[in-house]
Amino acid sequence: MPTAIAVTSADMALPAQDDRTLPAVVLHEVDRRPLDHVLTELQALIEAHGHVIVVCSRAVPAGVERRLHTVRSILESDRIALFRPELPPLGLAVLARQLRQLASCDLSPGVLASAGRLLTHYIHAGALLGSVARLDRVPVPVGLTSHAKSWVPGSQFGVIAHPEPQLVRIGPEARLKGPEFRTSMLLARGQLQSDWVTAALAPSWRVQGLREVPLPAESAGWWGTGKLIEFCTYLPDLSVLYQLVGSVRRNSCHWCGIDVIGDRCVFCSATAPSYENQLQLPAG
Repeated sequence: MPTAIAVTSADMALPAQDDRTLPAVVLHEVDRRPLDHVLTELQALIEAHGHVIVVCSRAVPAGVERRLHTVRSILESDRIALFRPELPPLGLAVLARQLRQLASCDLSPGVLASAGRLLTHYIHAGALLGSVARLDRVPVPVGLTSHAKSWVPGSQFGVIAHPEPQLVRIGPEARLKGPEFRTSMLLARGQLQSDWVTAALAPSWRVQGLREVPLPAESAGWWGTGKLIEFCTYLPDLSVLYQLVGSVRRNSCHWCGIDVIGDRCVFCSATAPSYENQLQLPAG
């Protein structure tokens, strides 16, 4: 069986992108259900799939992360990878779906888990906001957010959280730097009425396709307001994703032995040893 890709809420399990996209495993309310129920669920996933990659937003309640670490520790398993990249909820849902696409290919669990870090570089995630008064998760230049808070009521703001923080006040000359390669766009509407994303941003970024999905429940908390329209551009084609992952050099984790991309194993958390500063012993 292929590696299981799990998410912590149903709205993070986007509809399949193609016929090969595997379904997501939804771990419902892991911080509220009895511990033994969650343990049994994860143990069954490991037995059925061999390895499990849990894609989890940094906006989830702290209890969710604690429970996942507790389960992993009790099971004493390095077959569960907890992946929590710095992406807004919609961008994270897109990344989880890309991993579900790649899970149907001949990629080892370690390479698949490592691919998540690689693919984040090709995701542009942002939002149109009705307020930036509580925008705390996007590291825009010092003073810019404070200045934006003084702008007149009714203003709207375009924000990019990843890969490069940006903040502009929406007007005739508003521009946000976007991807320099062909992408598709997902759109999720909150309590904000505007066609700026579809009428101005998407054409300026030359997106090849645009679809709407329900707004993730965690989005309002992540962006600091419910008056938003969240958007995300991504690489939709499985062949392109597979080529990207296949073009990167693979290493064997020196601790657990699985193949990985990069210098850190997502499953056992071991980092590649450094030999540069080791003491040179004299010969003889």
